[in-house]
Amino acid sequence: MTSCSSTSRLCKAVQGVSEVASDAGIVESITLKNFMCHSHLGPFTFGSNVNFVVGNNGSGKSAVLTALIVTLGGNAHATNRGLSLKGFVKEGESSADVSITLRNKGRDAFKSEVYGPAITVDLRITREGLRTYKLRSKSGQIVSTKKEELLSILDNFNIQVNNPVSVLTQEMSKYFLHSKGEGDKYKFFMKSTQLDQMREDFLHIKTTKRITEEKVEQHGQYLKDLKQKYLEKEERFKNLSSLDEMETKLEELQNQMAWVLVQDMENELKPLKEKLQSDKHSTEKYDAKVEEWKNKVEEAEGKYRQIEERLEGITQQVQELQPESAQLKSEAREKNAVLNSSEVTVHRCRAHLRDLEKDKAQLSSRINVLKLSITQKSGAESQDRMERVEQLKAELENMNHQTSTLEQQIDQYRHACSRATEEQGKIKREQDVFQKSIDANRRNLQNMESSRSNRLRRFGEHMPALLTAIDEAGRKGQFRQKPRGPLGHLIRLKDPELALAVEVCLKGQLQAFTCDNHDDEKVLQGLMSKVCPNARRPAIITSHFLPRVHDTRSRAVNHPEFPSVLHSLEIEDPVVANCLIDQRGIESILLIKNQTDARRVMQGGAPPRNCSQAFSKDGDQVFNNRSYSAEQTRANYLSGDVEEEIRHLQKELENQEAQATRFQQQMGKLDDDVKQNDGLLRRAQVEERTIKNKAAKIKLELSELQNVEEPQSEDLNPLEEELQEIISKISSKYAECDEAQAQMADCKAAYEKAEQKYKQHKEQIFTAAEDAEHVKDELSKTDQDVGKCKHHKKHYDEKRTAHLRSIQALEGNLESKEQELQTSVAKATEICPERVEVRRTARSLDNEISHLNVKISTQQRQQGNRDEVVRQYHEALQNYKNMAMQMKNLNGFIQCLDGVMNQRLQVYSELRFLSARCKYYFDSTLAQRGYTGSMTFNHKSETLSISVQPGQGSSVELSDMRSLSGGERSFSTVCFVVSLWAITEAPFRCLDEFDVFMDMVNRRISMDMMLKVASGQRYRQFIFLTPQSISSLPQSKNIRILRLKDPDRGIKEQSSQDGDDE
Repeated sequence: MTSCSSTSRLCKAVQGVSEVASDAGIVESITLKNFMCHSHLGPFTFGSNVNFVVGNNGSGKSAVLTALIVTLGGNAHATNRGLSLKGFVKEGESSADVSITLRNKGRDAFKSEVYGPAITVDLRITREGLRTYKLRSKSGQIVSTKKEELLSILDNFNIQVNNPVSVLTQEMSKYFLHSKGEGDKYKFFMKSTQLDQMREDFLHIKTTKRITEEKVEQHGQYLKDLKQKYLEKEERFKNLSSLDEMETKLEELQNQMAWVLVQDMENELKPLKEKLQSDKHSTEKYDAKVEEWKNKVEEAEGKYRQIEERLEGITQQVQELQPESAQLKSEAREKNAVLNSSEVTVHRCRAHLRDLEKDKAQLSSRINVLKLSITQKSGAESQDRMERVEQLKAELENMNHQTSTLEQQIDQYRHACSRATEEQGKIKREQDVFQKSIDANRRNLQNMESSRSNRLRRFGEHMPALLTAIDEAGRKGQFRQKPRGPLGHLIRLKDPELALAVEVCLKGQLQAFTCDNHDDEKVLQGLMSKVCPNARRPAIITSHFLPRVHDTRSRAVNHPEFPSVLHSLEIEDPVVANCLIDQRGIESILLIKNQTDARRVMQGGAPPRNCSQAFSKDGDQVFNNRSYSAEQTRANYLSGDVEEEIRHLQKELENQEAQATRFQQQMGKLDDDVKQNDGLLRRAQVEERTIKNKAAKIKLELSELQNVEEPQSEDLNPLEEELQEIISKISSKYAECDEAQAQMADCKAAYEKAEQKYKQHKEQIFTAAEDAEHVKDELSKTDQDVGKCKHHKKHYDEKRTAHLRSIQALEGNLESKEQELQTSVAKATEICPERVEVRRTARSLDNEISHLNVKISTQQRQQGNRDEVVRQYHEALQNYKNMAMQMKNLNGFIQCLDGVMNQRLQVYSELRFLSARCKYYFDSTLAQRGYTGSMTFNHKSETLSISVQPGQGSSVELSDMRSLSGGERSFSTVCFVVSLWAITEAPFRCLDEFDVFMDMVNRRISMDMMLKVASGQRYRQFIFLTPQSISSLPQSKNIRILRLKDPDRGIKEQSSQDGDDE
């Protein structure tokens, strides 16, 4: 087989001549010293295209060609000048030196950055036949002394000095070209194209494969025998080696046991260290929290002081307005009394005036009647009766006026009593509602104060006793599932600000209990009737208990900003969570702190998906089309700060009690007004009844008198005088009535003015009071914020203190653990100096150690002669492994040979087309002289038949080359060589005495033909060695002629060079 470099050279050799190439690899100069029979030759400088080395026999032409072959990797046999290299050293000299410079330019340059544009190969051949190389760069620096580097250079430049197409010596030419055998020509073709080398390699590979397969077959049976023997020895060895394994295993387990204790202690220390590190890092957070709440406390206290100052200002303003308001109210009452008095006077005047008018009309009628009956007889009795009738009528009219006035007064008193009674009823209702609120706050305050020690008391005084009874019943097995409750006690708020919203949302369900079944419900009802017989019992919800919380993902509301009630609560018990989900749907209710945001989310468009309603932090309930304000203002069950709630309730109770006092004062005042008006009403009613009784008697007497026939009065003067008096009284009464009317109008205007002024002043007080209430609310809220901030600050102070104490305790514990760890590590190091990583527990290791000790003791009693068994086992194992490795290597080698054979067979079949190209170029070359010929390849019989006809035309028969003259045969041989040049590649071609058998005509034609080929291949170098005259060469700058001096056997030979290009 040949190396990959041979394949590379072959591929380069078959490239077409039309391919453009660089001139890298051509010979620039050669120098010889003590080589063959020459002391010194050169340096010879060659041209890049055509070079002729001319000289007589013995002048050194063959020495130059031999030095070229030997220096560029050829062996001595290839030169046909000797059998070994030591024959090239001149007689009497210890060594011979050859120096050849190769061009290193263009795209095919070899390591141009190292060698530069030229590579110099220096060869030294010792007398003993040893040769050494020195490869120099353009600057003369030695780059390498290895032959491998030279082979790499030759491969890169595709230099093949052993190929007759590249270097054709005289002997090679005589043997192959001038031989008359067709087999020799075929061999020459195969050698030139290196197909013979490929074929020999293929045959060698095939033979090697066959021999290897035979060895594999022989070794296969032997391997089976060795395996059987190895298995037998292994069985015996395992029985013996198990003791060593157990002892080794025991030692390993003891080492592991030593270090597993260390590992356990380290595992205990690791979380302690992590916790200590985490706690130290958390200290900064606690410090920041304390500082944050300290600032918030100062800020809240400052805000509280500002609001307090505002409240004091408003209170002082109200106190300043109160005396003036009382004075204005008194003035308004006085004006009202004067107005009432003037109204009575006006009513009396009008009644009296009406009576006078009636008297006037009656008297006038009477006078007219008397005038008509003047002529009639009138007696004293009739006159008296008439006077009595008139007197009774006057008295009756006066009583009617008095009755009318009393009726008006009675109406006024009744109206005043009714208004006062209505006001009392209104105040009473408000007082009842207010009293209920006071009672509720007192109960809440009592529960809050009780919840300082027990939070359950928030849900009622009976609640701790009820839960105790439930626990006792549960221990006795009276429940299938212990009831849960109160539900409000089993939930926690994530955000304390949402306490009121959640409380308003859940309402009575906070105090409710939930049972798994109706039997448990009956038991719980019985407990409630015993514990709280008179108090209001909590509600009971019966629903099957489940171990997991309902999956609400499909029906729950998910909002990016606001949580649902379910998400805002921490509920550890899934039963409680499921109960609230089932009963209230807390997964679909949003909690939105700001009322405006709640309305925007729920009513600004389509509400969020699955959202049924929302609650603000003030407890307002918002639907998509309506909203309701909360009646409750504080959270009673879910507030986190008990002390703050107690302070708030105490202040609220103080305000409510002050308001209750004001209600009592108002009720007392109204009672006085009712009593006064009721007394006046009763007196007026008594007086009215008395007057009505007198009027009834007068009417009776009048009726009796009117039924008696009246006598005619003859004296009209008294009646007329009385009429004039009545008319005078009427005029006087009209004036008096007008005056009273004007006085009443003045009093009414004065009263309305005083009342308006009082109302305005009262409105100012009311506005200030309202402002004060708002400020009080704000002050109360700020006070709560102050308490909350102080509570949070105290909370974080305590947590920080506890945290620091925890860190100190943790550090002490960690230090103690680390000391124990160091002691344990020291003990483990004594047992096993190198640490062992263990993944098992100490208990499992201890059990295995005990079990292994028992097995070792048993095995030691059964132990026999183990040394011989061990030796036989290792010997059998080694023999089996060696043979198995040999078999594996041989099988791999066979597979490799198969691949190489297939590859070479494919390449060899592809390269057979070179014969067709060679025929084409051979015909073209013969045609230049007018010859015709044929080239017949018989690859099966390995012959090459060449027929040439000097004449032209198809009528001339082709003749074998043996029938040609010497010159014609030499020309045909040159054509054959040129055709081989066309199908192979090399940077330079050397021909030694190619024209030795040619006549002048064929020599001329052959030379012209080779020069023409050379001119078409300017990138190739051609070196022709000839002893003939070259005077007929054409002049060209591409042709260089080197003339060697004739040999002088007695004098040191010199070489000369014609420095001019010819």
